[in-house]
Amino acid sequence: MKPIQSVNNSSSGGFTVTEMLIVVVIVGALAAITVPNWLKFLAKYRVETAQSALREGIQQAQRKSQQESISWQFSVRENVGKVEMTVHPATSPASLSTWESMNSSVKLDGETNLAKSGNVYYVQFNEKGNVHYRLGRVTVSSKQFPDIKRCVIVSTLIGATRTAQEQAVPEDGKLCY
Repeated sequence: MKPIQSVNNSSSGGFTVTEMLIVVVIVGALAAITVPNWLKFLAKYRVETAQSALREGIQQAQRKSQQESISWQFSVRENVGKVEMTVHPATSPASLSTWESMNSSVKLDGETNLAKSGNVYYVQFNEKGNVHYRLGRVTVSSKQFPDIKRCVIVSTLIGATRTAQEQAVPEDGKLCY
């Protein structure tokens, strides 16, 4: 029978503490660079998604007014920290409509200048799909990055809409035009 020999292996596999610290510092530096940009990208995406939903809502109200030959209204409000919108016949109050909530990270911006009744901004279309009463814009911005703004502008009496984003130089005090 052979005697049991102990293996004295002075080198062990793995990484040293110094090597691990270097890796942690590199990963931390990369995270510090990329995370703020990623958060800003997500905020921009959410604001653009809200802008698309708002434009679609306005266009839906216009289409319904043409199809049904009655006045329809697009309404938007901020309620308990969330932007909400609805499309409904102009003869029925917005408060009785079903409101669709948007992402909670967006807010109505102070540049919004559609007609307003109480806390509800609105644009109304007559039975031919033309704007009844007032042109204007609805602007949303990010709660986390207020400089990220997107707007939908009802720019003509026949209800043409266009979208825009924040600009570096204000025009008539507005950055979204």
